[in-house]
Amino acid sequence: MKTRRDFLQHLTTAALALPIASVYGLENPLPPVEVPYQGPVLRVALLGLGSYATRVAEAMKACTKAKLVGAISGTPSKLKDWQRKYNIPEKNCYNYENFDAIKNNPDIDAVYIITPNALHKPQCLRVAQAGKHVITEKPMAINVTEAQQMVDACKQANVKLLVGYRMHFEAKTLEVIRMRKAGDFGKVLFFQGLSGFIIGDPTQWRLNPALSGGGAMMDIGIYSVNGARYMIGEEPVWVTAQETKTDPVKFKAGIDETIQFQFGFPSGAVASCLSTYSLNNLDKFFLDGTKGFAELQPSTGYGPIEGRTHKGVLKYPHVTHQTTQMDEMADILLNNRQPEVPVDGEEGLKDMKLIDAIYAAVKSGQRVELKG
Repeated sequence: MKTRRDFLQHLTTAALALPIASVYGLENPLPPVEVPYQGPVLRVALLGLGSYATRVAEAMKACTKAKLVGAISGTPSKLKDWQRKYNIPEKNCYNYENFDAIKNNPDIDAVYIITPNALHKPQCLRVAQAGKHVITEKPMAINVTEAQQMVDACKQANVKLLVGYRMHFEAKTLEVIRMRKAGDFGKVLFFQGLSGFIIGDPTQWRLNPALSGGGAMMDIGIYSVNGARYMIGEEPVWVTAQETKTDPVKFKAGIDETIQFQFGFPSGAVASCLSTYSLNNLDKFFLDGTKGFAELQPSTGYGPIEGRTHKGVLKYPHVTHQTTQMDEMADILLNNRQPEVPVDGEEGLKDMKLIDAIYAAVKSGQRVELKG
């Protein structure tokens, strides 16, 4: 039986322990309890089960707001493998012919389209018609006409359309954007974006114009197109571009090998960028202003991103990009969260307008003026 004396003695001992804890830097001797996420979870089906879809699926294991619940593929063996590996119910697995039936599946909220570029539009339209939210890989389409049709179809179906811009959620990238908005770089004058690698297998879909809609620009080049916009914080008003092709056999008609392109912005800032399938070691963004600079290198790879500014090295822990992306997109789709940099269909449409203008400038050799 505990007496009043026992209680007071216990209380005194506890009080004496507090200054001791403080001396040893233990003002909070017990770590804070992390409260598990209790909100709604976005239930996602992946459409197209290639290497990048696998990367997304693995990253989603660590998500708290998004969950992989379905799979869509034209390869039956892949569906069987994914059922086992990711514990996906057979009733949530579909092929390319029957996936319209997701309309009647209440277990799926959104479909992430990770297929060749030319398939994005028709698949997006089918997903929207089925009443599910759409996430599509970038570029969202093969031209601005198709991109606009995707935006319109999703609006008509009252579903949301997002584009897989994972860099829009990356911590070091967001810090550069924050610094630019805060005026840390002064008046921004120049952006450089270098995006490229040496492409391998000549039979892959990326080198098939019917599936890709283009070459390096429709794959790696979009990072510099998009990056120029969010790093400078403006929309270009003119475009110039020049193409170089050293291997017309590998890079057939309709497949660009290397394009250098330039943007002009309303403030007078300019961007000079490179997109290529023939050079490695090209993954760099550089932003320069009257008061300082920012450099990201690597700037868009799967990570970790490395960055520095005139104030020093950017220090943020690396988190798998696709994990952050899917949790953030869940917040957008379920809670109407507004991200720092948009990832909606309108954002993807802006990039497609620029890519169309780049190809037009290459073809004409003339500067292309852009309307607002």
